[in-house]
Amino acid sequence: MSTATVHARDLTPGQTRVSIAIIAVLFFVFGFVSWVNAILIPYFKIGCELTHFEAYLVTFAFYISYLVFSLPAAHLLKRIGFKRGMMIGFWVMAAGAFLFIPAALTRTYGVFLGGLFTLGAGLALLQTAANPYITVLGPKETAARRISVMGICNKGAGILAPIVFAAVVFKVTDTDLFARLATMAPAAKAAALDELIGRVVVPYAWVGAALWVLGLLVRLSPLPEIDTEHESTEVAEANADKAGILQFPHLILGALGIFLHVGTQTVAVDTIIGYAGTMGIPLADAKFLPGCVLGAMIVGYALGLGLIPRYVSQVTALRICTTLGVVATLGVLFAPGKLALFGVNADVSLWCLTLLGLSNSLTWAGIWPLALDGLGRFTKTGASLMIMGLCGNALIPLGYGWLADHYHSAHAGYWILLPCYLYLTYYAAIGHKKRRW
Repeated sequence: MSTATVHARDLTPGQTRVSIAIIAVLFFVFGFVSWVNAILIPYFKIGCELTHFEAYLVTFAFYISYLVFSLPAAHLLKRIGFKRGMMIGFWVMAAGAFLFIPAALTRTYGVFLGGLFTLGAGLALLQTAANPYITVLGPKETAARRISVMGICNKGAGILAPIVFAAVVFKVTDTDLFARLATMAPAAKAAALDELIGRVVVPYAWVGAALWVLGLLVRLSPLPEIDTEHESTEVAEANADKAGILQFPHLILGALGIFLHVGTQTVAVDTIIGYAGTMGIPLADAKFLPGCVLGAMIVGYALGLGLIPRYVSQVTALRICTTLGVVATLGVLFAPGKLALFGVNADVSLWCLTLLGLSNSLTWAGIWPLALDGLGRFTKTGASLMIMGLCGNALIPLGYGWLADHYHSAHAGYWILLPCYLYLTYYAAIGHKKRRW
């Protein structure tokens, strides 16, 4: 199979459509593996008897690997190309899934975290390849539309993941079991928790096998190897005095924006079940709530597909979303009263939390093309820096967990969101224009 590279502008429309379809499948897989954490957190909290802070080590272990492996991933991609890099990424993820088997058999939380860290390492490589790939796979003015398609696939998988996990792992009698755990004898409780955690063995064995096969299929696919190393004359002249990515302020500020954006997104999705629990809503009834947040994101992506760039520019869409994030966060913090939706009677603040899905929808799609604009030969390294920003998924939820424990209130933890959305509003309005320090 040829390993020759081509420039994105030299692809035929048919090749471009096939490439977008293949990358869309990858984003579906990213979403399924990533967003299942929304239900793994309360699951491990019960099964391994954890505090709020300890439970959110799930997201820390999964996403801190992005900080550790993104730059090495960029160097690897420069050596072996996008396709082989994606294959290796899938195989690393498969190894992480297989680690769940000994972790479940011994009910050892540390081994679970090791498996999540390994899954995240594989995803760091995949995302370092896939995000710049889809960004350069066509005109930069329509990059947000292509990323919106990827977002629909990603968040659609995220809606399915907690539902599928709950269907496979939970039983109808578990609500009663959770209520009785506090009064059970130590030996009976340990046996019940061993059985509960052991239910992930078979699902993750299948996940590991599927990821290994997907890696092989991507390597054999017709996905072209895109050339990002050779710059156009205009870009080359603009970057003639650049020695590294730290000389691109709009990239550095964008990477910080990604850090804050993904952290707020994860807080909204991964904490909503626990927050609903403080209102007396049981896990069995709350399992659909992460899907509500992700569903709101899909609505935003669909709007982006229809409106960008014909009616609304990428930058305007980003500004609308970040401003909505500030407004929705104020609603989470201060909105009074209760509201019944989807058969659930909850505080208005819970539904404001789901609205953050809409505000987060086009933020990622808006930041990426702005941050990578004009990078030329620095594109792969710049993309790795952006992917490093995904460690915000690890750190900001931990900050939420610390605030929730420190103030003995799941609601108080949401104060961490306000400065994040204020910065994102700054980047959308001013920060992305900065070309010199």
